[in-house]
Amino acid sequence: MGDNNHLLYVVTIHAIFALLHFIVSDAVETLARAGGQQERWQLLRNNTGVVAMHMALTHENTVIIFDQTEAGPSQYRLHQRYNGRRCSTRSRADLKDGACYAHSVEYYIHGNNLRPLRFVSDPWCSSGSFLSNGTLLQVGGHGRGSQRIRYFRPCRDHLCNWQQSKRSLSDNRWYASNLLLPQHDRVIVVGGRNAYSYEFIPKLHTKDRSFNLPFLHDTHDEDGGGNNLYPFLHLSSDGNLFIFANRDSILFNYQRNRVVKTFPRIPGGGSRSYPSSGSSVILPLDHQDRFQKVEVMVCGGAATGAYEAAARGRFLPALSSCGRMVITGNNHIWKMENMPGPRTMHDMLILPTGHILIINGARRGCAGWQNAATPSLRPYLYNPKKSRGQRFTVLKATRIARMYHSSALLLPDGRVLVAGGNPYNTYTFSNVAYPTELRLQAFVPDYMDRQFNDLRPGNVTIEYEGHSSGVAYGTAFTIHFWLGRRPSKDVEYSVYAPPFTTHSISMNQRLLKLRCRHTTRDGGGSMSAVLEAPPSPN
Repeated sequence: MGDNNHLLYVVTIHAIFALLHFIVSDAVETLARAGGQQERWQLLRNNTGVVAMHMALTHENTVIIFDQTEAGPSQYRLHQRYNGRRCSTRSRADLKDGACYAHSVEYYIHGNNLRPLRFVSDPWCSSGSFLSNGTLLQVGGHGRGSQRIRYFRPCRDHLCNWQQSKRSLSDNRWYASNLLLPQHDRVIVVGGRNAYSYEFIPKLHTKDRSFNLPFLHDTHDEDGGGNNLYPFLHLSSDGNLFIFANRDSILFNYQRNRVVKTFPRIPGGGSRSYPSSGSSVILPLDHQDRFQKVEVMVCGGAATGAYEAAARGRFLPALSSCGRMVITGNNHIWKMENMPGPRTMHDMLILPTGHILIINGARRGCAGWQNAATPSLRPYLYNPKKSRGQRFTVLKATRIARMYHSSALLLPDGRVLVAGGNPYNTYTFSNVAYPTELRLQAFVPDYMDRQFNDLRPGNVTIEYEGHSSGVAYGTAFTIHFWLGRRPSKDVEYSVYAPPFTTHSISMNQRLLKLRCRHTTRDGGGSMSAVLEAPPSPN
C-alpha cells in the first residue's frame, strides 16, 4: 500500500508541535487540583457573514468557512454578483437574491478579517481533503452540486478562489465522507444519501465508476433518517480503511473491494452516525510501536427513535457513552465508558498534548432542522492515558449555543476555532429558541496560559535535505525552534494533520508522536532536533 518514496509534504502538515508534555501537563494538573482552571473563551468577531457549516485550515494560516448556497441571503452582502451584474440596495429583488451574498469566506487568523469567496454550485453537506500541495479538494453537496468536484488552492495575494472541475462524480454525494489515501493525492469518497457506494478521485480511466458497498445498505435505518450518513473513515496502519456507520464497522480493502474484517457492534442502543451525529477520532499514533497500533474512539450520538421523536417536537436524551477499540491485531473489543453528560452534534479534536477535546453540540435530540434542544455549553477534555473513570474533565462553559451546522478546528497556535450553528434552512435571527449563529470564538485551552509561555516553542522551522518539496517517509529531518526555558525533561514532538470539519466529522484528522534522535541547544534559547518521519504513507 503506498509508495514509501513518496514525500511527506510539509504543506500538508501545516504545523509541527514541539511539546514539553511532561512539564506542562504536570503544571496544568496541579492548577486543576487547586481549582485554578486556566482555559478561557475569546470572542473574535461578532459576524462571520456566513454560517460555518464547513471549515478547513490552510497552510497560509487562513480558515475556509462555507455554508450552503440555498440558504438565501447571508449576512455578507456583495456589491456585485460573480457574473459582474451589480447588486442594488434599492432593488427588492436584489435584497432577496442569494447571488448578491457570499456563502463562503476566507478568515485570516492573524488579521482577524475576512474576504468573500465564490461558489458556482451548492456544497451543502459536502466533504473535503487536503492534497499534498495544500489544495483543498471539496466534493459533493446538494442539487446541481451533488456530483461536483471543487478545488481551493490557498494563496498570499488574496486573489485565489474556488474552482470547479469540469469532471464530475459518478454518484450524488450528499452527506458523504472522504479520506486521503496512501496513494499520492488519491481520495476515496464513501456514502451519501441514497448512495450505497464509494468512488475515487481522480478517476484513473475515463470508464472508472463507483463501486457498490453492501455495508451501507446493511446499516441504513429507513425510519431514522438514514443513521449511516457521513460514515466515520480512518486509515489503518496496514493501509486498509476502517468504516463505521450507524453502530457497525468493518475493515475494508478498497483496492480489492473486499471486507477484510467485520468488527463487533458497539454496545448500547441508539446510533452514532448522521443524523444521530456522534463523533470519532483515531487516538494518537506513536513511534514506539512504529505507528502500528491503531485505536479508534467513538463518542455520543442519538437515542433510538430520536429522529422520529424530534419530528413530533419531543427531544430524547442523547447518548453519553464512548467506545474505544483497537482495530489492528486480532483482539477487537469495544471498551466502554461514559462522558460527563449526553451529547450529539459535537466535534472531537486531537489537541497537541494528545488529549481529546469534545466541544459543541446538544444534550437532547439529533441533527436536522430544529431537531435538538438543550445546548452542550461545557466542553469535555479526555486524557486517553489515565485510568478509566478519571479520563474526563469538564471545562469552562461558553454562553453561545453551537448546535446543528456548527464546527470547530485546531489552529496552529494551539487555540480551537469555534463557529457556526443554524437549525433553520434560512438565516433566522428572531423569535426562535436557537437563532442562526455568526459569532466567531476561540477556545483557549489551559496549556495556552501565559505562565507556560517560556515552555511554548516559537519560530518553528523545518529543514529537509534531498527533496525540494518535503520530507521523505522513513528519513530524518531537522526542526529549529526557540524555547524560553531549558527543558528539565524530554521534549515530545508531534505532527498533526488538520482536518476538514463538518457535521461532527473531522475528516483526515490524526496526530503522530515522532521519534527524536537527538536535541541540541544552539544558544540563546534556540534549539534543534533531529526527528524521524513516519515509515510510510499509511
